[in-house]
Amino acid sequence: MTATRTVEQVDDPADPRVADFVGLTDGARRMKHEPGAGFFIAEGEKVIARTAAAGYPVRSLLLSPQRLADLRPEVAALDCPVLVASYQVLQAVTGFHVHRGALASFGRLPLRTAADVLAGATRVVVMEAVTNHTNLGAVFRSAAALGMDAVLLSPTSCDPLYRRTVRVSMGQVFSVPYAFLETWPDGIDEVRAAGFRVLALTPDAAATDLAELSVGPDEKVALLFGAEGPGLTEEVMVRSDERVRIAMAAGVDSLNVGAAAAVACWVLGRRP
Repeated sequence: MTATRTVEQVDDPADPRVADFVGLTDGARRMKHEPGAGFFIAEGEKVIARTAAAGYPVRSLLLSPQRLADLRPEVAALDCPVLVASYQVLQAVTGFHVHRGALASFGRLPLRTAADVLAGATRVVVMEAVTNHTNLGAVFRSAAALGMDAVLLSPTSCDPLYRRTVRVSMGQVFSVPYAFLETWPDGIDEVRAAGFRVLALTPDAAATDLAELSVGPDEKVALLFGAEGPGLTEEVMVRSDERVRIAMAAGVDSLNVGAAAAVACWVLGRRP
């Protein structure tokens, strides 16, 4: 830590200084509480560093003594209260064993609009009712790695800034612009009006094989994905321009939505 940094010891899980970090395993509560209170939690030094680099204002750091002694320089340089607690206190506060030893609370930035993220984009991912944080994090990581320009979410999809989503994406939720479509499924019409060819991913054998799809390098394409299990609803399917499938082998009927997004983004998201 820098010589001017004030480190504050926390010995009581009920200490109000750690209020942002209480009950992190209560997903339902956190999903309601964090957006309304205007903050979110980042876990692990690499993710904390990426969050800060993306311009989110840091509120506080919560560290184990071991992590305090060996912080990455970009995390140590953050200008915020530094709270230190034993692993026992950390677990009592958060509800889980914080084996990475580093958590941070960040303030939220204003959400972009769908029009904002569509402007200048040529490849986008659109998610319907994806409420599994791990799956959404995997989609963001693939979208970032494989050349997608933006992610759009239906109103019932989960918060991309939820701790697990941020962690699974390895902080890539900050490198891919995203927005919620305010109406659904009418929001798909907004995507089409922006010039995008809308492709709905489905395991239906009658759909076009993704490997045989012809897409121009400058053509605007939106990939539609549904939640694990139910997939896309029929009212969304009928608004697409084409239904597309990933060919399966060995009697497998479908892929996890995170894996399916990775395959589709690899095929369509790469730049020439």
